Amino acid sequence: MAKKSKIAANERRKSVVARHAVRRAELKELIRTGDPEQRVAAARELSRQPRDASATRIRNRDSVDGRPRGHLSRFGLSRVRFREMAHRGELPGITKASW
Repeated sequence: MAKKSKIAANERRKSVVARHAVRRAELKELIRTGDPEQRVAAARELSRQPRDASATRIRNRDSVDGRPRGHLSRFGLSRVRFREMAHRGELPGITKASW
């Protein structure tokens, strides 16, 4: 189980990313295609935005207990939680391999 403060901080980052996503996309497009003056102004504005507005600041965590390592994005679970749930039959369509 991850610390509650780490889980809360990650949720706060998700909300900040969502709030700034549209403007960041506009600025990045200006940086990519605008004339030189627009590029400089857009880069300056982009750098003034909060650090947590960048989507790369979000950490993939287990949806059940918040474990940060061994995340399986297809299921939203950590490898440990995935194995436990699969053995209990809580994941439909997942069977243990045997040969």
